[in-house]
Amino acid sequence: MSGDASTPEKDQSPVSGDAPVSEESASEVAEATPAEAANLVDPVDRMQQLEHELQTLKQEHETLNAQYVRIAADFDNFRKRQSRDQDDMRQQLVCSTLTEILPVVDNFERARQQLNPEGEEAQALHRSYQGLYKQLVEVLKQQGVARMEVVGQEFDPNLHEAVLREESSEFAEDVVCEELQRGYHRDGRVLRHAMVKVSMGPGPSDPPSAPAEAAAAPDQTAEEA
Repeated sequence: MSGDASTPEKDQSPVSGDAPVSEESASEVAEATPAEAANLVDPVDRMQQLEHELQTLKQEHETLNAQYVRIAADFDNFRKRQSRDQDDMRQQLVCSTLTEILPVVDNFERARQQLNPEGEEAQALHRSYQGLYKQLVEVLKQQGVARMEVVGQEFDPNLHEAVLREESSEFAEDVVCEELQRGYHRDGRVLRHAMVKVSMGPGPSDPPSAPAEAAAAPDQTAEEA
C-alpha cells in the first residue's frame, strides 16, 4: 500500500517541457550592444556616416601635416640663421684681431726703410729683424690678408681714404696717384682703408702772354714808319 500512496505526488509535478523565463533574461535580450545596434541602421546612412568621418580625418591629417611642414621649415631657417650669425661673429673677431696687428707691420716697414746697417753686427741684427718681419707677413697671408694695389686705380671711397688732392699730368682726374698708407683686405672685407693722394687731373696750360705781344706791336709799327 505504501507504493500507491506516492503515486498522486508524482502526478502533481509540472509536466510542461518549457522552462519559465525570468525577468533578468528578458532584459538581457532587450538590451542590444552598440555593434548589434549598428547592424540595425540603414546601410546607406551608415556609409554616409563613415564617409563623413573619413573626410574629417583627412582634413585633420592635412592640417597637422601642414603645421608640421611649417614648423620644420621655421626650425631649418632658424638653424641656418644661427649658423650664419655665428660665422659672421667669428669673422668679425678675426678681422678685429688682424686689424690690431697691422700697425706692427707698418712699424716694421718704416724701420726697414730707415735702417742702414753698416757693421757686421748691425747686419746680423738687421737679418734677424727681416726674418721676424717675413714671418709676420707669412702669418697674415695664411689668414687671407692681402694688401691693396691702389696706385693708378680709380678712387673708390669703399676702399680708399683721400687725404690729399693735387694736379697731375700723369694721372687722370679721380685716379689715385700716390699711396700714403697701405690698405688691407681679407676675403672681400676691408680691414683698413688705404690712405691715398688723388689726382685732380692736369692743370690749366699756360696761354701765350697777351701783354708781351701787345707791347711788341707798337715797336714794329715804329720801325716800319
